[in-house]
Amino acid sequence: MKIYTRTGDQGETSLRWGQRVPKDALRVEAYGAVDEANCLIGLALAHLQAPGDGPEPEVLGRVREILLRVQRELFDVGADLAVPPERSKGEAPRITAAHVSGLEASIDELDGGLPPLRHFILPGGSLAAAALQTARAVTRRAERRLVTLARQEPVDPELLRYLNRLSDLLFVCARAVNHALGIPEPQVTWNR
Repeated sequence: MKIYTRTGDQGETSLRWGQRVPKDALRVEAYGAVDEANCLIGLALAHLQAPGDGPEPEVLGRVREILLRVQRELFDVGADLAVPPERSKGEAPRITAAHVSGLEASIDELDGGLPPLRHFILPGGSLAAAALQTARAVTRRAERRLVTLARQEPVDPELLRYLNRLSDLLFVCARAVNHALGIPEPQVTWNR
């Protein structure tokens, strides 16, 4: 399989089943933002590689497991978004309510080991947490693109729920990583 096809040279791309659309179509913008979020999760995982020179906090291994699962699920989100709304081939959605419940369970698991959040925090701390906060912001952008798309054509509501919950999970993962590494969360200080 060649990496380049030359089929997009005129500013169009194919949805699933071959329908051609502009590369800036709302559907393509939505799954493009999902892809960006997935890349940033990969960056966070690269920063979370096991140090190899001693034990690490158990939570870091658990965060890695969760993020790898999420990366696989984000491919399914993108695949669902690449299917035209009429689903003429009768393909069932890949992302379901069970995936949303899985995100919620992971949020509850990680959040249970964190101190209560009593103030706004700034994105940052460790490199991994900063990458996760960036992935969270891009996930919110993907969600906004999906909301805009839903005004024009049918969108599976589970995809909206999934992206909404994913941004919450990424926030909690960033907090869990900083906490496990003993890095204080940067607090917002308001200018008055």
